[in-house]
Amino acid sequence: MKKKITFIAVLVLLLAGGGWWFLATSGEKTQPVVTIAPDAGFIGRQKTINVLFSDAGRGLRHTEVFITQDNIPRVLSRIDYPKKTIEKKAAIALDTAALKLHDGPAVLTASAVDASIWKNRADVSMPVQIDLLPPQIYLNPAQNHINIGGACVVSWNLSEPAAKTGVMAGGVFYPAYKTNISGKETYVAYFALPDEAPPEGGAWHISALAVDSAGNETLNAIPALIKKKKFHNDKIVLTDAFLNRKMPEFQTAMPELRGKTPLETFIVINSTLRIENLKTIQAACVTTEGRQLWDGPFLRMKNAAPRAFFGDRRTYFYHGQQISESIHNGVDLASLANAPIEASNSGIVRFAGVIGIYGNSVIIDHGMGLSTLYSHLNSISVKPGQEVKKGEVIGVSGTTGLAGGDHLHFGIAINGQFIDPVEWWDPHWIADNVTKKLAF
Repeated sequence: MKKKITFIAVLVLLLAGGGWWFLATSGEKTQPVVTIAPDAGFIGRQKTINVLFSDAGRGLRHTEVFITQDNIPRVLSRIDYPKKTIEKKAAIALDTAALKLHDGPAVLTASAVDASIWKNRADVSMPVQIDLLPPQIYLNPAQNHINIGGACVVSWNLSEPAAKTGVMAGGVFYPAYKTNISGKETYVAYFALPDEAPPEGGAWHISALAVDSAGNETLNAIPALIKKKKFHNDKIVLTDAFLNRKMPEFQTAMPELRGKTPLETFIVINSTLRIENLKTIQAACVTTEGRQLWDGPFLRMKNAAPRAFFGDRRTYFYHGQQISESIHNGVDLASLANAPIEASNSGIVRFAGVIGIYGNSVIIDHGMGLSTLYSHLNSISVKPGQEVKKGEVIGVSGTTGLAGGDHLHFGIAINGQFIDPVEWWDPHWIADNVTKKLAF
């Protein structure tokens, strides 16, 4: 009797274990998981649809993606899986012309069947909009006179909301910011023209760009009169006194420079470090208010004499040999030692700290991508995120960084691209090139 009971108990355990094994493997009833990337909601002429299929049990047996318009399904992808596949990331190229899709609504469906005996199935559908028409750009009429190394502002209206819009100039994209002018939704963009020779072909290409949510793109040329400008060529003789005084500061801050001679140190910081510092400045300039924070002409440092100009081509010599080059991206102004430095216009502090060759520096955001840089300060009296008013003291001048004497390095940038500050000190230039162009 005991043997019979034991046999029955073992049989029950075996059946239970077998049932559990069956349900956990080939008999599992959990559905696969299907996820369609949210950016699939708008489809233009060409689109890549990203779908993630997964099944943590027996794996995937079959997946399928199709799009339906006017009750006609078009198959985009069909895949069978002969081997166990837990996950499949599918990037599916969609060509609306080849599929004979037209403007209007459609439904995107992705399905997955697992490898269990039950063939568990999951279906996910998403309503999508087929949009084959690119946005129309209506440039507001204005005369655009741009100095090489200078700035320009343009505005336009669009036929539909844009996912991305701005100006392409000199291979750089400058975002546009939505505002309201004369009761109309208007896009305004500031952009810079590099202080260098035009690209191959002899002309700068300046265009307004608009891309809608479906990826349709429009590029309209912006008419402009480009004014040539000559820049100074400066020959700078490096002395042992200067190198021995300034280079140890950089060797202390940068361990990789230790063991190098003062001259070797200068060559590194005037090339590699200079590039890294520019990236730091540009990163700080990315954060900007989508509205104008400044008002009127920018202030120039009081009672200060210019020591170097924007766009100066600098060639450095040591014991009669040329050893390095650079382009000056601001204006150097010198007054008394520890002279008070004022915010040139109202804005928000985006950076306050040390930037390599620039030393103690402050970057102020004036809205819509326009920023000012104040460098070589002896001390800083503002913090990131702080709002400052035009004329407010933000620090005092000094010799930090790669400065040979007490002075202020002042720069203005649009989207991190430096421009000539002289324009922004001039009330007539601002009136003709900014204020009047946005008053319509």
